[in-house]
Order: sequence, then structure tokens, then C-alpha cells
Amino acid sequence: MTETVCVAVPRKGRPLEAVLERLAAGAGVHALADEVSSTLRYEKAVTKGRQHPDRDVYERLADYSDLSDPTSPEYTLLRDDRDGKPRRIVFDSVTIETDAVNVQLVGREEPFRSLRTHEFALGFDSADLVLEEVVSLRPDGLDSLADVNARIDPRESDVRVVTGLGDTVYHTLMAKPEVLPPGAELDREFVADYTGDLCISPRYERLVEAVLGTDALTDVDFAYPAPDADEEEAAIADTGLGIYLTVTGSTARDYGLVLGEHLFPSETVLMENPTEASDATEDVKELLTDQQLETAIEA
Repeated sequence: MTETVCVAVPRKGRPLEAVLERLAAGAGVHALADEVSSTLRYEKAVTKGRQHPDRDVYERLADYSDLSDPTSPEYTLLRDDRDGKPRRIVFDSVTIETDAVNVQLVGREEPFRSLRTHEFALGFDSADLVLEEVVSLRPDGLDSLADVNARIDPRESDVRVVTGLGDTVYHTLMAKPEVLPPGAELDREFVADYTGDLCISPRYERLVEAVLGTDALTDVDFAYPAPDADEEEAAIADTGLGIYLTVTGSTARDYGLVLGEHLFPSETVLMENPTEASDATEDVKELLTDQQLETAIEA
């Protein structure tokens, strides 16, 4: 009988879509990947009020999930964080059969923490969470995924990053032009010489410390957008200097901000807890990484 390996994945959003795209390439399940992604995008539109279905949430949930077929995707209900705590349909699980091993994707709210507690040998989550939780803070910063494993204290976690999936956006420096002296580059060296407020999202405080290094932040005070702020870029414009995720940077430019150095890639990563590894998990790693999409990270 072919062995089944359970892999922890996010329940929704860009990281889950990145995992599905990688499996579509590795296992040829393009139709399945498209089905799950389109279903979750539709349900996100429902929670945002952009779609108004005729069927209630339980009818849609029953229609999406075929419990008689383990290779058919299953979904579940969660309470959304928005006002009123509406129910939201999210991914639960699916089994993908291959010649070498069966891969069961299992939805988790916090896949990284599921690996830390040894529930899974393999899982996918945002690289940001690794920096926020277990990467040690040092005087010098880091700027690539390849640096991450060396910064994980083995007393804090057994989990290691295997590879990134390439769904990259960046934590990017941005500033009002008047903050920059003539000819100055908006980069790490500028921050190291800077004195004043740096606007960031509160959840990224430890990540920014890890990326820039504690020495660069000696004379810097963190400022945060108001809880009801519509755009982080607007708060950065008010502060003068900040860091936020960018894809095209168009919103930052709308607020008169100059884009500077891409400090660190925010992308989905494959992680492993080596203490739970087996021959079967090695087969899954090969399936997920032998596609020339990214360079695997040395432990």
C-alpha cells in the first residue's frame, strides 16, 4: 500500500495558492489546483460583499465537499475576523496520489506552529512567521532566505526552511523625498545613519529587527499606523520613513513615497521538522522541490 504523508498548509490566501501551483507542476493536478483556488477566491469575494450567492453557506459547503472521495477537496467553516464574525468557507484537506507517495494536504491556521509541535514533518507557511517567532536577533541583519536557518536557535525550534516557492513580494523601504538628503540612497545604510521614527505594521516589529539588525535601529523609534488606517502607505507618508510589503509600489507612489531597497522576500516556504522525517517525507520533498523553480536552502 502506498504511504500517505500529511503536509500542513494554510487554509486560504496566497500561500495556499502557491502550494497548489507547486503541486500542479510536480504531480500534474492542474484541474484540482484551479478548482480549490477558484472556490476560495469566490468565497473570499462573498465575505467581502462582492458576491451575493443564492445558496446559504451550508449549502455551498455541502456542494464543494465530496466526502465519499478522498481525492476530492474538502472545505470547512471558520469565523472571519471582520465585524460580525461572519462564517467563511476555507480549505480543509485533499489527498493527491502519486506513484511514490500519497500527499495529504491538511489545512491549519498556523502550519509553522504545527511543525514546531511535531504534528507534521512537512508544512508550508510564510517566511515572515519564521522571522517573527524563532530567528535570533543579532547586531547585523539578514537579507535572504538562505540566511534564515543559520539564525534559528536549535533550542527554540527543530524546524528548518527547505525552499521558497517564488510567490515573492518584498518588505520594502519607502520614504517621503524630503527625508532623503541630496544624492542619498534609500537603503540599509541610510537607516543605520537615521535618527527618528520608522513606520511599520506592529506585527512586523521583530521581523524588521531581524532583517535590519539591532545596530541599525539604535536611534530609531517604531511608529505604527492607526488601527483604523485604510492604507499603511498613508501612515508611512505621515511619518516620513517606513517599511511595507510591495508588489508594484503603485500605492506608495500615490502617496508621494520613494521606493527604496527590497529588504527581505515575503514568500511561502516549504519547511521540515527533521526529527519527524522518513523515507516517505523525502519522496514528498523531492516531488515539491525537483522543479527548478527555486534553489533549495542549505540547512
